[in-house]
Amino acid sequence: MKRTDRREFLKQTAISAGALTAIPGIIAASAQSANAQVETEILSEVFLKKNDVILFQGDSITDAGREKKDQRPNDPWGFGPGYVFLAASRLLDQFAEKNLTIYNCGISGNKVFQLSDRWETDCLELNPKLLSILIGVNDYWHMHDGKYDGTIEVYENDYRELLRRTKAAMPDVKLVIGEPFAVLGCRAVDNTWFPAFDAYRKVARKLAKEFDAIFIPYQSVFDEASKRVEPTYWTADGVHPTVAGCHLMAAAWLKAVFGME
Repeated sequence: MKRTDRREFLKQTAISAGALTAIPGIIAASAQSANAQVETEILSEVFLKKNDVILFQGDSITDAGREKKDQRPNDPWGFGPGYVFLAASRLLDQFAEKNLTIYNCGISGNKVFQLSDRWETDCLELNPKLLSILIGVNDYWHMHDGKYDGTIEVYENDYRELLRRTKAAMPDVKLVIGEPFAVLGCRAVDNTWFPAFDAYRKVARKLAKEFDAIFIPYQSVFDEASKRVEPTYWTADGVHPTVAGCHLMAAAWLKAVFGME
């Protein structure tokens, strides 16, 4: 089912559900919950078939200190104690009958060109049906700290070429692009990051549109959460999430990709 078909189906479902507003609240609430479940099931059929592979790629935020010596899928040590573990555990539960294979191949410190250097082994050979990428904060951070001579143009060109290469090798892969984020009021992120860092966020959004990828607006997720409690509750240094921050990320990913609450 195409996304446009899904949207039309859900629209009609929502219209039908609207008629329940005159019925006691508990019935309407039940219908709303059922509609959310229908959307999740539809999206799973759009993106996932039995025995499909899902791959999470990126830098230390995705890596989260995972075990790298024995690259096994569906393994808690291989996922690391980050957002990938939380998202993957939900998927493996929700879609148990699909027998999914889920990998985390994030590596701490990576920039786009380093993803590209290991792409054949750590992506193309795994042949994922759903590929989630979060990359970009190091492309800026290392440049900001004088450890890398990259530019926003290098980031955009390298990222676009990586996505082109991916789609050429796997034309049917569904892409998910996470927005690189940086949270003010934390140890590593100060006002000198902005507005330059915002350009990296814009590039990620631009490429998501260009390659028909699902976009995860992580910056907005953390900005909104930081209105509830101090930013350091969600990320100690402004880049790497705490346990609570990992949950924010996993929840945002699941909602954007599968409509899961």
